[in-house]
Formats: sequence, structure tokens, C-alpha cells
Amino acid sequence: MLFVAVVLIPLAMTVLLSFNDWGQYKGIEQVFILKNWREIWEDDYFLEMFLRTFRIAVLATLITALLGAPEAYILNRMQGRWKGFFLLVILGPLLISVVARTLGWALLFGGANGVVNKALMSLGVIGAPIPFMFTETGVVVALAHVMMPFMVLSVWAALQRVDPQIENVAMSLGAGHATILRRIVLPQIMPGILSGAIIVFSLSASAFATPSIIGGRRLKVAATLAYDEFLNTLNWPLGAAVAVLLLVALVLIVVGSNALIERRYAEVFR
Repeated sequence: MLFVAVVLIPLAMTVLLSFNDWGQYKGIEQVFILKNWREIWEDDYFLEMFLRTFRIAVLATLITALLGAPEAYILNRMQGRWKGFFLLVILGPLLISVVARTLGWALLFGGANGVVNKALMSLGVIGAPIPFMFTETGVVVALAHVMMPFMVLSVWAALQRVDPQIENVAMSLGAGHATILRRIVLPQIMPGILSGAIIVFSLSASAFATPSIIGGRRLKVAATLAYDEFLNTLNWPLGAAVAVLLLVALVLIVVGSNALIERRYAEVFR
């Protein structure tokens, strides 16, 4: 009953709201029309918003996978107090508000005179400042940092199922470290990487605080677009349609991906 009251009923009301009409002077009219859905379908502006949303989510997911999987592997190989310390370092950001962490990145980016640009130029990596604020690059970097713990924990959980003696056996048979990682470790932790990717992608695509702070009003995504429709233009039916479409797209992607992963790695999930 609690699930129905706090989840299903609000979702049903949002879906019904997306089929209502709205006018600047008449407000919300409780009639059943397809006006809002037709506007989303016919206007390329909404297509651009959703493509940007999923592009940012995919890039953030790739970065977390490329950095998070090795980080989890190193963490799993640690012993004693160092393992507990670095696990706390990884989990620590989850105890801090997403808004606070994103504001920290806003201070680090800080335009041409930001800490990140100054550090990169001093190291000779770049010759001119890179615009991070109000760009997809800045949003992707900030989102990847915010979502990194979810990827690390997913891969680390998969590593707990891997017998460390297998690596020793492979090494005794003459396999190098690169071969062991590529042929033995990676296939076994791939379900963890893919599960973490689903979590990171869904959270990144539906994220609001990070895109709104780093992207601002110049760089909208689906979540900030729905927010603007609700609270700025007061077009609640259109905002509800955007929110419902985002939810449906994420559910289809997550359910489909999860089914493919479980089918491909059926032995792991037994």
C-alpha cells in the first residue's frame, strides 16, 4: 500500500496530467488531448534535448567504467587498514550532498582562471583555457565524479566472486599480467561493469542538480527542461509529458539492458 501511495499514484497522476491542455490565460484544463505529445514529437527542440541527455549519460558512463573498474580492482587487491581507508574514500562522497559536490566542481572549473584550467596549463597539457562551465564537457566530468562510487561498488561486488588463486595459476602457467587481466579477470567482472553502467546511465540521464548547476540555462537536458516547464512557464502538462517520456525511455533501456546482461551471463547470476 505504501508503494502504491507514494510511487504509483503520483506517476499515474503525472501521466494523466500530460494529456491535459494548458493556456497562458486559462491555465490547466482537465481534458484528454494529445497536444503536448504531438508538440514533443513534431518539435526538433525536444529531440535535441533528449539526444543531449542520453549523450551526456553515455559519456559519463564510459568514463566511470574506464576509471572505476581499475579502481575497484586495485581496491580489491589491497590488504588490511589501507583497504578500509580507501573504501571510505570512495564511499565518502556519497555522504555529501550532490549539490555541494557539484558546486565544488563549479568552483574548480571557474572559467579561464579556474583551478582546473590553471593546473592543465601549468602541466603543459593545454595551451589555452578550456570552457567547462555551461558546456557538455563540464557536465560530463562532474557527473562522472558524482556517479563514480556506484560503478566502483558494482565492480568491487563482482570481484568478490572471483577466486584470486585463478590469477596465480595463470601466472604459474606463463601468462603475463596484461593477459590475465584481459582473458581472466575482465570476463568475470564484466557483469559488474555492465550492472554499474546501467545504474550510472539511468542516474546520469535523470540527474537534475549537476546539469542545472554546471550546464545552467544555456545547456538544458530533459530533467531541467521538465523543471522549466513546471516552474518557469507553468506549463505543467507539457512538463509532465517530458518527464513521463524520460521515465518510459529509461525504463525501456534499463529493462532491456538488464535482460540482455542476465541472458549473456546467466551462469554468473545463478
